[in-house]
Amino acid sequence: MQGSAHNELVLVVNSGSSSLKFGLFYRGDSDEEALLSGSAEGIGRSDGRLKILSSSGDLLWQRENVVESQSHALGAVAEAVQRHVGQSPLAVGHRIVHGGPKLRTHQEITPQALEELRAATHFAPLHIPQSLALIASAQNTFPSARQFACFDDAFHQNMPEVASHFPLPRRYFQAGIRRYGFHGLSYESLVHHFGVRLPEKVIFAHLGNGASLCAVRRGMSIDTTMGLTPTGGIPMGTRCGDLDPGVLLYLLRTEKLNIDQLEEMLNLHSGLVALSAGESDVRMLEERSSCADRGASLALDVFAVSVRKAIGAYIALLEGVDLLVFTGGIGEHSNHIRQTASGGLESLGLSPEKIQVIATQEERQIARHCRSLLQPSLALR
Repeated sequence: MQGSAHNELVLVVNSGSSSLKFGLFYRGDSDEEALLSGSAEGIGRSDGRLKILSSSGDLLWQRENVVESQSHALGAVAEAVQRHVGQSPLAVGHRIVHGGPKLRTHQEITPQALEELRAATHFAPLHIPQSLALIASAQNTFPSARQFACFDDAFHQNMPEVASHFPLPRRYFQAGIRRYGFHGLSYESLVHHFGVRLPEKVIFAHLGNGASLCAVRRGMSIDTTMGLTPTGGIPMGTRCGDLDPGVLLYLLRTEKLNIDQLEEMLNLHSGLVALSAGESDVRMLEERSSCADRGASLALDVFAVSVRKAIGAYIALLEGVDLLVFTGGIGEHSNHIRQTASGGLESLGLSPEKIQVIATQEERQIARHCRSLLQPSLALR
């Protein structure tokens, strides 16, 4: 692959709480094509693993030891790019979970954009500092590359007011307290996948360790389950989802939790891992459930029923449904969750032939946005 004739490469980095997925893309005949792809899993743990794949999916390199940080993983990616491709990317695209109230469109990362992102840290204190650190590492690692931010909430920016407003005094909405919604890059990739074949009334269900659903009419988001932060919506692997506010008041008053302790519990020690008493991986929960583990069965049932309730609500909102798409790690691989979540909805018009399973392509979607943002400068060459 060394000395490849592919020019104008775009490197995409998609960071999670303990993972980093990446893809190195070139402009193919009709779409973005990956030269390299891979992921670092278990960042910061002794069982961390980094693997890098060729364009054909062959394993090029695997490291079976700890990956200390996102920046450390990015350094290994840069080494692989140099070793196997021999040229630096023209641009680096970053998936940013939350940009706050002022950063709602995909854009080049400028000093002003970084300032706005820092000012929005309180909207996503678990995500934005990590994104800022990774952007700084990418700027140092690829100093000649242009850096772009692709926001996971951008797809939902035009939701109607009835979906975006919380029932709070209006001054809070004006301060940025609203339903933003997330997994937008995944949903965008599904809209792109179908193109003109996308029917009018669609429900997307991105089910992974983080999970949400989205009601889509004519390719536009009209409602989504996540809210101000990715903690809201249906229960997830380690996140609580929506809670009665009284629960939070009880925890503050009775348990005397401070804000940081409460935030950690709601994001890292709730959801499936809490219901099952220690496990968030659906594959492991399904194994334990088959052995009559009541906690595992409860976790799976709560998750699947929450998804089914959201699907039913969105069928009502859309006044029917033409297509239901499952994506994300759980949505793509768990027959049990798909069947339980969609079962019993035939009376609402959801028939088996309206259900599809499609792999999400967040990295490719980010590459498409970066290429589009690069076009004016490329046209001058």
